Amino acid sequence: MSASTATRFGRFALAALFAASLSACGINSVPTQEENAKAKWADVESAYQRRADLVPNLVATAKGAAASETQILTNVTQARANATAINITTDDLSDPSMFEKFQGAQNQLTQALGQLRSVVENYPQLQSQARFADLMTQLEGTENQINVARIRYNEAVQGYNTTIRTFPDIIGAKLIHGAKPMVSFKSDAGAATAPSVNFDMGGNAPAPAAGANDNAPAAEAPAAAVN
Repeated sequence: MSASTATRFGRFALAALFAASLSACGINSVPTQEENAKAKWADVESAYQRRADLVPNLVATAKGAAASETQILTNVTQARANATAINITTDDLSDPSMFEKFQGAQNQLTQALGQLRSVVENYPQLQSQARFADLMTQLEGTENQINVARIRYNEAVQGYNTTIRTFPDIIGAKLIHGAKPMVSFKSDAGAATAPSVNFDMGGNAPAPAAGANDNAPAAEAPAAAVN
């Protein structure tokens, strides 16, 4: 082997070693985990938006048969407006205060919808409407999708936060990416299970819980996959 060839081979070996070292220091793993968490967040946003889109039709349908429930219908409409008014970006996922505002607004809408469901049993004529029953079925599926999306987002955030805090990935996270931990959903008091939106067409269904589930795996239902 000539001297020039040996030199080129040595440079190639050093370059390969350097690239491997960078890879081991989080150059690839940190952004990969970050993008995975952001993708799961997009699923959360999509599920929440689907629920928000259902609310106007649900309220309009309920007004005809439950006109006396003006305050509850107003609460649902206002809660939807508050929830959709908070725009959170992927950069905000590392901001606990902004994330808390978003989660709080969504929980208020969940509670308002729970109040609406609790009075449905008093209006058999509303329960018997095919349109209302269809909307409630869609809402049930959406609540399940929200639950699943939040669980998967929390799992992705846990993986990302662990990566940027664990050696040797922490080197790349601190020196190159400037990575910050992301915030995950936290369960609220009384929110151990997802709110049920099924109702007994005979009007004898128990009142459902008003809280939203955040990351309890036991509550995950066979909803449409969000991944």
